[in-house]
Amino acid sequence: MRLRSHLYRALWHFILIHHIPTSGSNLPNMGPKGILVPGDLLIGAVIPIHIDSFFPLVSFLKKPLPDICKMFRRELYQHFQALRYVVEEINRSPDLLPNVTLGFYAYDTCSVIKSELQGTLWMLTGLTQEIPNYRCRDSPLAAIIGHSKSTFSILMAHILGLYKFPQISYYSTSSLLSDRTQFSAFFRTVPSDVFQSKGLGQLVLHFKWTWVGLIASDDDYGYEALQVIKEEIIKSGACIAYTIYISTNQKNQDMPNIVKLINKSTANVIIAFSVDVFLIPLLDEMLEQKVTGKTFVASDAWSISTPLTTVKYSTILLGAIGFAFHSSKIQGFQEYLNSLNPINPPGTDWSKMLWEETFNCTFSDHTNLSDILNNEESMCTGKENLEHIHNSYNDVSSLRASYNIYTAVYLIATALDDLSHCQGLTGPFSGGKCSDIRNIKPWEVLYYIQKVRVKMSNQREVYFDKDGNPPAVYDIVNWQPGSDGTLKQVKLGSYDTLNSTGNVFSLNTSLIWWGTVNQETPISVCSQSCPVGFKKVMKKEEPVCCFQCVPCSQGEISNQTDSIDCWKCPWDMWPSGARDRCISKPVEFLSYVEPLGITLAATSVFSSLVPISIFYLFIHYKSTPIVRANNYSVSCILLVSLSFCFLCALAFIGYPQPEKCLLRQAAFGLVFTLCVSCILAKTVIVVFAFMATKPGSSLKKWTTPRVPYMIITICTFIQLTLCIFWLSISPPFPQYNIEAKPGIIVVECNENSPLAFWCMLGYLGFLASVSFTVAFLARRLPDNFNEAKLITFSMLAFLSVWVYFIPASLSAQGKYTVAMEIFAILTSSWALVFCMFLPKCFIILFRPNMNSRDNLMGKDRSSR
Repeated sequence: MRLRSHLYRALWHFILIHHIPTSGSNLPNMGPKGILVPGDLLIGAVIPIHIDSFFPLVSFLKKPLPDICKMFRRELYQHFQALRYVVEEINRSPDLLPNVTLGFYAYDTCSVIKSELQGTLWMLTGLTQEIPNYRCRDSPLAAIIGHSKSTFSILMAHILGLYKFPQISYYSTSSLLSDRTQFSAFFRTVPSDVFQSKGLGQLVLHFKWTWVGLIASDDDYGYEALQVIKEEIIKSGACIAYTIYISTNQKNQDMPNIVKLINKSTANVIIAFSVDVFLIPLLDEMLEQKVTGKTFVASDAWSISTPLTTVKYSTILLGAIGFAFHSSKIQGFQEYLNSLNPINPPGTDWSKMLWEETFNCTFSDHTNLSDILNNEESMCTGKENLEHIHNSYNDVSSLRASYNIYTAVYLIATALDDLSHCQGLTGPFSGGKCSDIRNIKPWEVLYYIQKVRVKMSNQREVYFDKDGNPPAVYDIVNWQPGSDGTLKQVKLGSYDTLNSTGNVFSLNTSLIWWGTVNQETPISVCSQSCPVGFKKVMKKEEPVCCFQCVPCSQGEISNQTDSIDCWKCPWDMWPSGARDRCISKPVEFLSYVEPLGITLAATSVFSSLVPISIFYLFIHYKSTPIVRANNYSVSCILLVSLSFCFLCALAFIGYPQPEKCLLRQAAFGLVFTLCVSCILAKTVIVVFAFMATKPGSSLKKWTTPRVPYMIITICTFIQLTLCIFWLSISPPFPQYNIEAKPGIIVVECNENSPLAFWCMLGYLGFLASVSFTVAFLARRLPDNFNEAKLITFSMLAFLSVWVYFIPASLSAQGKYTVAMEIFAILTSSWALVFCMFLPKCFIILFRPNMNSRDNLMGKDRSSR
């Protein structure tokens, strides 16, 4: 980089010495383009007062004619007047350079690079003609103020930097000029585009514009600004829809295609980095194609442009918002502007141009005699009053460039004042030397300018950082409709890097005027924002701002807009309907307070009273033949066990406590095993009793009263052993089931060991199957002597209920699984009660004549 810098400087030395003629005869006289106001010390100012030039054709057959400046700008002439005003103010000051008079050079460059170079060399030379590397002037030139465009400043900074000649620009903002290795003598009173680009990036994001188009002029200003703002926008998560560079020459043949691209794009916000002159062809083409609905974000180069505020562009630029150089006031400046005498000030030609444009008249020395005779009423007298006119010349409501020139002169003067106060051997230069104020060297002034600090009348302190930039501050302006149909720029806030509160970005959104329907904030996004409950999914091969919104999966939420992911709720919570927050899952179990639980509990209690009632009936009629013939003791045990079967259903209702979970299945298995064992004992005894009546039967010894109790005890003991083994090795426990029913916590008992549970249930089914089989085989025994048919039907019903329960329980969920088991318990118990005891109770209560020994022995058949 350092080698490149040395080569660059050597190249400029070569150009200046060998390629620019040293003979004044080949260069035009300064004429009306430049003026000199003498003083002990001089300040140069390269200021465009016109903005366009006409270049006569060169035939090389006669001396080339000078360029002709075409478009006089009143607001630019104000910049020159600001230079005059501040120099005169400093010369009147007793505190600043009290014994030194400041003078100045001023040169109108017409905003043309050749004239910028011409004017700079004229000031360095000190003659009426430019002679490089030659100085002929009595008063030293302290510094040069300029240039306007960044491209021009870069060129001049290379030249002035060769001699460490201080250059302070009031308008050039390119970030390239912050490179101290190339531009060590360059300073400016406007912030670098780096600050503006960052601020514009924050402004865009403030309004949630994530899909924007970029337009810039194809020069150093445009290229550098777009590079910085691209980085800022992308870093903050926004995206660039398109990037367009517009030509800085008069040929814009591709403009129709550019405007078609802008119109077709879904980006409704356009950030434009360009001067107003280059934007005019674009705006004209937008009017031609009737492009509307786009909001412009303006850079400082055109945010306060006067030519663009006309009615013509109001439909396009209404509502534009952007950054402008910080505005301030200069005390007494408006009175100074209105006191202008067009006849005899410095730069008489410029003042006459202002007068003629302002009052629509002509000075006599600007026309021929015939024009004077024919247009007497349009002649300028020089006595017209500027106080009665309000235009861009004397408008001091928002001084920006003029104030930057004012600040630049004060910085130079303060640096010179600091230099003049150096005493003795305390100077900053080699050997402690000080500078001679009457014979200063450019590099000596440069040292003091680097150190200078000035507190301006607006109480802001101005100084230069290590890169030659001042503290960054911008006004945020909005283009609003004026009373006459034109546009006006209204200040909304500021972007201030030195804000004492730490809030560098401030904006009063209530003052904004948007060019949209109902004054709503424009929307510029590639994809609409994803609401809560959704997440963004990027579209393939498209910018990150272009996405689709996908609902969060089951069990997940997103509680912010444009979420890139969804989050799972805790195990005990579930997404709300909008999937924007987690809510506690409802807890489900078969409760005593709900209708289903109440119904099953009431049925269970009522049903348990039926076997007890039959038991009471059997006790009352225990001496009757039908009771005695059906093994009274075993029947009583069976009735009690059936009552417990009904009551064990209550253990399945209510909150699953650990004790309930531990005992309910074991209790169910034991009481039902006892019940089925009783039925099995009755079945076996009936078979044994019938077969023992045959002569020589060996089964007679098994008809004793102890056999049924042995069967009941052994069968029940086996089930008890299984249950004890189950509860000891792998006991059931309560659990929260979040998978059975989405969004609900099912509180249930986990059997822990499915094998043990199905062994218990399988053993019960085995006993019932054996009872059914034995009873089925004994169904043809004489009716009067056995219950085989009743036992067959009861066991068939019992087994059917539990066979159907298995698939039903597997398909049910949550509390309905428990309800299915309770229903199976009640149904199977009722099947046993109905099939085993209803016929007996009917005979006891309603057919007492059948409850006799003769009827039981079959002796009354003949009588019937």
